Amino acid sequence: LSVLLSLLVPAHTTRSPDCGGILTPSGLSYRKSGPRNSHAVSREGRQQHLSVRRNQINSIKVAELSLSLIPDTGLRLSSNVDFSITPTLSTTKVMRLSILVDLHVEMNPEGNLELVTSACKPTVEEMQSTEGKESQSSSSDVDEEINIDKICLEVSKLLLLPNEQLMSLTAQFPVTPSCRVQYLPLAAPVFSEQGITISLQTTFQVAGMAIPLPVSPVPFSMPEPASSSPSHLTLAFSEHFYTSLFFALEIAGAFNMTIPSPLTTATMAQKITQMGSLFQEDLPVTLQAVFRSSPRVVLEEGKGALKLFLTVHIGAGSPAFQSFLSVNVDMSAGLLLSIADIRMMISAAVIEDIELSLAASDVGPVPAALLEELFLPTIREEVPAQMNVVLSEGVFLPHISSFTYTDVNVTIHKDYVLVPCNLELRARTG
Repeated sequence: LSVLLSLLVPAHTTRSPDCGGILTPSGLSYRKSGPRNSHAVSREGRQQHLSVRRNQINSIKVAELSLSLIPDTGLRLSSNVDFSITPTLSTTKVMRLSILVDLHVEMNPEGNLELVTSACKPTVEEMQSTEGKESQSSSSDVDEEINIDKICLEVSKLLLLPNEQLMSLTAQFPVTPSCRVQYLPLAAPVFSEQGITISLQTTFQVAGMAIPLPVSPVPFSMPEPASSSPSHLTLAFSEHFYTSLFFALEIAGAFNMTIPSPLTTATMAQKITQMGSLFQEDLPVTLQAVFRSSPRVVLEEGKGALKLFLTVHIGAGSPAFQSFLSVNVDMSAGLLLSIADIRMMISAAVIEDIELSLAASDVGPVPAALLEELFLPTIREEVPAQMNVVLSEGVFLPHISSFTYTDVNVTIHKDYVLVPCNLELRARTG
């Protein structure tokens, strides 16, 4: 398999999105509910971070903290922090530190998205003082008390955590023990009044090697978000995304199936007389199914279908399997989609259409009606059931660490799936 994949990889040169997401203004303003940020702090606890010289910091309160979109540019972080200091034993001052920071997102050489400061403007003003007239401070005293030059440096350090979280977007996630999925941004996000739009390309690794995926006949672009959508985030997945997923699982051999049958060679010999000359003893009949062509997903308004193209080898004997019939099976099953936490759950529903035809035979001609009588019930039941076992763990969605998805709605449209949802910050442990 590794040799085969190494020969295929150079053929995969196209870079085009097959999924993505739009973070809306309401998602940008989301914060974990909790108490207001007002704390008493010590000299050792906060003095270094606010660069206050020689003074005792008594309390800090975040009066305002907001993040807003600047269309075509990036983000603006606005923060007002009130804190009281004690320059002398007889004096207490309440100061307001206001910071305006402009941010944009770049793609770094490693292919990860990165928040970068493009402008930073801090200002400090004195809001209140208990000192007497003889000891009132001037504006220059305020500048002495707050080292403004270090404020922007401290702000840039605050971007370390969100940038670590952005790096988690491109992590590899397991689909099966031998198959992994990875979402790669193709460019920096686009900022507009509707939100922040990012386009992603899905790649799959089988046995540790990236595999070439089928080329999408139609380039995918993110659908325009509904202006009235209350959701924090809308994820979108193209029809090609699902076809690529099933292609990768097929390459990984995840859908090679061994299917037990209620038949034996003796019961089949009653219907096919030449069976008696092949097997001298009564053996259980087994079906081995492989894909003769890659599965295909078709999305229509309100529903999805999974098209399967199999060859089923029918035989007996273990461990030496002897095939005496091969049947081509074309079948279509409904596609069910749902979201659990940060995973998309995918399953094949009831078989909607199935057709059997004889591919090869060591026991003479077998009419189509007899093939259906002997094997159709087993194939109809077992093929989707075994595929659903493979799919049961779900497929990780594009996400960043520390967040999960709630209030999810999955809507199937022609050629793509929309997943509007809300963000929820996971509680930290430890």
